[in-house]
Amino acid sequence: MSHSVQAKAQHSLSKLQKRLRRQTGQAVMDFNMIEEGDRIMVCLSGGKDSYTLLDMLKHLQRVAPIKFELFVINLDQKQPGFPEHVLPEYLDTQDIEYKIVEEDTYSIVTDIIPEGKTTCSLCSRLRRGILYRTANEMGATKIALGHHRDDMIETLFLNMFYGGKLKSMPAKLMSDNGEHMVIRPLAYCKEADIEQYAISQAYPIIPCNLCGSQENLQRKHTKAMLAQWDIEHPGRVESIFTAMQNVTPSHLADNKLFDFKNLKTGEVIDGGDIALDKPEIPKQPSQDSQQDTAEVVTINLS
Repeated sequence: MSHSVQAKAQHSLSKLQKRLRRQTGQAVMDFNMIEEGDRIMVCLSGGKDSYTLLDMLKHLQRVAPIKFELFVINLDQKQPGFPEHVLPEYLDTQDIEYKIVEEDTYSIVTDIIPEGKTTCSLCSRLRRGILYRTANEMGATKIALGHHRDDMIETLFLNMFYGGKLKSMPAKLMSDNGEHMVIRPLAYCKEADIEQYAISQAYPIIPCNLCGSQENLQRKHTKAMLAQWDIEHPGRVESIFTAMQNVTPSHLADNKLFDFKNLKTGEVIDGGDIALDKPEIPKQPSQDSQQDTAEVVTINLS
């Protein structure tokens, strides 16, 4: 590789790293994900997303004006052939507290779920319960997960298509047992950027052998739909995510979310109704979704 090509590649990687760091810091600020004195349990699966999450949070820990702790948890589910040496060897180089939790959920799932049927639901419930228990044992104040922007958009469409709900994956929310605050610091990060960054860092990726041969078809189809849209209509996916941050309850149809029944004449809410006029649909995605994400901003947590 020539010097100029190498320099160009290094510059591209630097821009990518700055973009991911900026987006992570922005999400943390926007949702107040991290506070002074927090002890954050970072769930490391061995996939590209969780490795990148750990990297971003370690950087944030160095530059943030507040103090917080990080520790890593990995759940060894005793899948046949699982390379149990990989994560400890990697984490030993990272100067971070970690714990490998060994629970044979693989046998439980394969005993209960008939062969050929999806194991995701049961596997997720078992894993979630173990992580909550571990968070209590380790004194965690927050649980950090590696879900990203694309996961959130896919979940939005899955809930609309199959669940009849306008609902997505939250960037921050209390756990279902009411005991733990779950945060997703990569909420603003694109999967393509994360994948490129993981390759550049040569993370020792561990595939999920339990479900790798039986993809969740609904999510797979939704991901393919969004990928096709991204090719045919650049900016559309970004615009969808922007829309998720700009909700107008008065212009939807949930009478529990907005009090339509008691709306009085003379009250103009969010621009009112333009009656029979055609809705104004811009020819291009919103400018918010087209911003150059390579710009670096100062992270200021409080």
